[in-house]
Amino acid sequence: MSEIEFLHQIRPIWLNRITLNLAKASGIRQNVRDQMEDFFDRLEQFLETGDTSWLDPILKSWSEAQTQSDLESGQSDLIPFVESIMLTTHDICREILDPTTANDLMGALLPAFGYAFQTISRFETLAKIDYISNQLDEVRQTLEKLDRSKSDFIAVAAHELKTPLTLIEGYSSMLRDALSNKQFTQEESDLLDGISMGSKRLRSIIDDMIDVSMIDNNLLQLSFQPIWVNRLFAVLETEFQPIIQTRQLTLTLQPFPGSNEMTFGDPERLLQVFRNVLSNAIKFTPDGGRIMVNGRKLPGFLEVIISDSGIGIAPDDQMIIFDKFGRIGNSALHSSSKTKFKGGGPGLGLHIARGIVQSHGGEIWVESPGYDEVTCPGSTFHILIPVHTHPPDDKTAKLFTALQNPT
Repeated sequence: MSEIEFLHQIRPIWLNRITLNLAKASGIRQNVRDQMEDFFDRLEQFLETGDTSWLDPILKSWSEAQTQSDLESGQSDLIPFVESIMLTTHDICREILDPTTANDLMGALLPAFGYAFQTISRFETLAKIDYISNQLDEVRQTLEKLDRSKSDFIAVAAHELKTPLTLIEGYSSMLRDALSNKQFTQEESDLLDGISMGSKRLRSIIDDMIDVSMIDNNLLQLSFQPIWVNRLFAVLETEFQPIIQTRQLTLTLQPFPGSNEMTFGDPERLLQVFRNVLSNAIKFTPDGGRIMVNGRKLPGFLEVIISDSGIGIAPDDQMIIFDKFGRIGNSALHSSSKTKFKGGGPGLGLHIARGIVQSHGGEIWVESPGYDEVTCPGSTFHILIPVHTHPPDDKTAKLFTALQNPT
């Protein structure tokens, strides 16, 4: 007799035993028996043709029948399932057939079972990959909703804060004017100055919140004008001079190729970028430290390099600092001042700087050996700005057609 005939011989007992083993409840036995008959038919097709692909349809249907809990657990139920079928087949062969015939039949069936194990593992892996991909997609969508909610909150909060802030600024100015003829005591003068300084600080925070909202919603509009990078830093050098002297810092503006050449950009926004990066360098450089502005001219770009001798940034934090509210370290230990060593802040400055630079078509990144408040390894910020020797649009071109490069 052939191997197929021997397989036919064990079929009735095989179907009954497999069905009873796999389906203890009588209500589901018929469904299990139908599937086992299909599987047995495919084993016969394999013995006749030697083609294991006959098993693919039923193996795939079993894999697709996995439940959500099966995928969540990460444990395979199908491998033990097929293993149980194989072992039962082996037992039946040993009971019904003589030892030699039983070994020959199982030897002929082993490639089919081996293929079943391999195929099920592949189908299960693909199913788990799809499951994990769907889970990640759900997480991504949730994070996007949270980010949109955060941006919406920032926009609404900034809008709602502007009105009472304007009232505070207005009444403060009116109070000062109304008492202009009065000789203030030092305490009264300090109180008025405190209101004024607090209002300016709050105005700065609100403006940052509005900028973040515009950047996140791609609403930031740039006003391209002729600029010279060295002139922007000259303005900032004057602006930061009082704190530089107070903190005994050394700020060096190193002339570099391209810094004195005209390009087109938004001067107010780029001034904001350089101010934010310099302010960050001042905050995280101990008193007596050094800050240097240097750079180089690249094909189509101007790279501005701002380095400091500060406490540095850990590698894992070098991307976080450009995120919204991306403050690092223990905020409870930070000073409330924007310019004192390790001064606090909402963590928006570098996020805004990145948004403005990217809106210009450039990029910003940081390099640092690491974080150490003792050795102070420092940080180096790279700001890549596209060089536009001609106005970027017709409207700007009409305004500046008569402009010549300075001598």
